Amino acid sequence: MLRHSTMETPAGPFTLVVAESGAVRASGFTTDLPGLLRLIHPRLLEDWIPADDVGPAQAAVRAYFAGDLTALDAVAVEQHSGGEFMAHAWQVMRDIKPGDPVTYSHYAGLAGRPAAIRAAAAACARNAVALIVPCHRVLRLDGSLGGYRWGLPVKSWLLEHESPDRGTP
Repeated sequence: MLRHSTMETPAGPFTLVVAESGAVRASGFTTDLPGLLRLIHPRLLEDWIPADDVGPAQAAVRAYFAGDLTALDAVAVEQHSGGEFMAHAWQVMRDIKPGDPVTYSHYAGLAGRPAAIRAAAAACARNAVALIVPCHRVLRLDGSLGGYRWGLPVKSWLLEHESPDRGTP
C-alpha cells in the first residue's frame, strides 16, 4: 500500500508517494496525485491512501527546506527504469551536491557515457522522484536552466536555495 501526503513548501506544494518500506516512489511540486502516480512504473504501482505524515522522507523534505541541504541524501527511493543506464544515471544524479550543479554533458560523463548527452537528459526527464533525485541540479551547457517538469520558477528557486552564497549581500 502506497501512502501519499502533500505539504506546503517555500517552492510550492510538494507531494510524496511512499511505499510501506519508506522508500519514495514519486514526488513533485504538485497537488495532482493522479498525474504524479502516472510517473510510477507499473511494476511499482499499488493501491494508495492519503496520510498526514509519510515518515522519514517527509521529515527530510522539511529539514531540506529549513536549510539542511544534505537531509535528502539518506532518503530511500524506488524507481524502475527498464534499463541499466537509467538506473545508474539516477544513482549518479543523487551524488550531485547542492550548490554544485552540472551540465547535461558533464552529467553524462559522470554516468560513464560522455557521448550520451541525450540519454542523460532523458534520465532527468523520466525521474519520478523530484528533489530527492535532484534533476534540478542539471543545467544546459551554457548554464541556463533547461527544462523542469515542475516549472522553471521552482527549479530556479531550488538552485538559489542551494547556492553557497545565498544570504550573502
